Amino acid sequence: MTTVDLPSTTVTATAPTRSAALSVWPSSTVPLPSGDLAVGGVPLSEAAERFGTPVYLLDEGEVRARCRTYAQAFPDADIRYAAKAFLCRAMARWVAEEGLGLDVCSAGELELAAAAGVPPERVVLHGNAKSPHDLEAALRLGVGRIVIDSPSEIARLAAAAGSARTRLKVMVRVVPGITAGAHEKIRTGTADQKFGLSVADGSAQHAIARVLAQPDLELAGLHCHLGSQITSSKPYLAAVRRMVGLMARIRGTHGVVPPELDLGGGHGIAYRPGEPALDVPALARKVRAALIESCAAAGLTVPRLVIEPGRAIAGPAGVALYRVLAVKRTESRTFVAVDGGMSDNPRPALYGVRYAPRLVGRLSRAEPAPVTVVGRHCEAGDVLASGVPLPGDVRPGDLLAVPVAGAYHLSMASAYNLVGRPPVAAVRGGEARLLVRRETLADMSSRDIGR
Repeated sequence: MTTVDLPSTTVTATAPTRSAALSVWPSSTVPLPSGDLAVGGVPLSEAAERFGTPVYLLDEGEVRARCRTYAQAFPDADIRYAAKAFLCRAMARWVAEEGLGLDVCSAGELELAAAAGVPPERVVLHGNAKSPHDLEAALRLGVGRIVIDSPSEIARLAAAAGSARTRLKVMVRVVPGITAGAHEKIRTGTADQKFGLSVADGSAQHAIARVLAQPDLELAGLHCHLGSQITSSKPYLAAVRRMVGLMARIRGTHGVVPPELDLGGGHGIAYRPGEPALDVPALARKVRAALIESCAAAGLTVPRLVIEPGRAIAGPAGVALYRVLAVKRTESRTFVAVDGGMSDNPRPALYGVRYAPRLVGRLSRAEPAPVTVVGRHCEAGDVLASGVPLPGDVRPGDLLAVPVAGAYHLSMASAYNLVGRPPVAAVRGGEARLLVRRETLADMSSRDIGR
C-alpha cells in the first residue's frame, strides 16, 4: 500500500481489482470516497480547481508503461511514436527516454522533436504532400528516414540530396489493397484515398525503380499503413504477406531487397467499457511468425520491422475535464452542456466516436438516466457523447471527466468561436505539473494584425 500526500487530500492506493467501469481509465485511477477519482495520485476535482476547465490531464506513468509494452512486445523492432496523436516537448522526451523514436508529419513536429532532444536518426518524416519547408527541415536536422508518398517527391528529394551532398535514406509508402479501420475516413490501406502508391496499378513498383536509379537516394525499406482503430491482427498479417511478396518481386527485378519493413500503426483502443482493443503482445507474436514464415517461403532475409503506434500510447493516458454550464430537458432528450466541445475534441463530429463521460467530484445517489453531453459551440453537431448514463441530478457546476482523451483531441483542436485551447497537465506520483498552458485571447489576438 502506498500513500500519496497532496496539498489538501491524502490518496491511499491499494491495488484492488478494477471495476469494469474503470477499465478504460489509466491504470493508476483510484475511486475516492467523496465520489471523486484520482489519476496518477491526483484527485480530478483538485486538478480542475488548480488549472481550470476544460483541462487535459496526461498520466505520465501510463504513457511510459505503454511505451514499455511495445518495446517488450517488439524487442527486435524500431518503435516510432506517431506524433500526430499528441505532441508536446514533455511527451517527446518521455517516449525518447523509453527508447522510442518519432514519426512526424511536418516541419513543426520535427522542430519540436529536435527541441526536445529526440535524436534525429530516430525520426521518420511522413506526409502525402510535404512542403519545401518540411523537406528543408528534414535535411537540415538529418532525419533517419523520409517516406516517399508520391512520384513527384522522388526527383525533389534526389535534387535536394545532391545539393546537400548527402545520401538520403527513404522508404516508399505502399498501398497493399487491404481494407481495415473503424471508419471510412481513417482507412488508408486501399487505393481510393490520398495516401501512398498502389501495388495493384504498378505505381508502387514504378516508384521503387525510380528510387533505385537515383544515386543520392537509398531505399531503406517499404512502408504501409492500413488505417486507424484496427482491433484485429488479421489485416496486419495480410499486409506482411503482401509486402514480403513485393520484396521478392523487387529482388527478382532489381537484385536488391529492402532491409526494412514499416507496418505503420493504427492499433485500436477501447473508448468505452466492453469495447475491443488490439492485443499488442499477441500482435507482435503473430506478425513475427508471419514475417519469418513468409520470408522463408520467398527465400528472403527477414527485414528489420518498424512499428508506429500513436493513439495506443497516448489515448488511454489522457483524461479531459469539463465543467457543466447548463442542463436542458426537452420532450425527447436531456442536454448537458459543458465548457468545452468540438474546439478541443472534434472527433465525435468527424468520425462519430463515442465516449463514456463520468460525474466526478461529488457523490450522487440519483438514478442514472441517458443524456446527451454537448459542447458550447454554435454547431448542432457539437456533441461530445450521446445517450450516455449520468446521474439524474446532474446540474450546472458539476465536473465531468472523459477518459481515453489523450489522442487526437488537442492535436486536432481549433480556435473556433475564439475559445482558447485547453491546457495540458501531467500527473504522476500525486503531483501535477503544467505542460502546455491555456491559450488566451491575447495569444489569438496577437496574430490579428489587420486594421
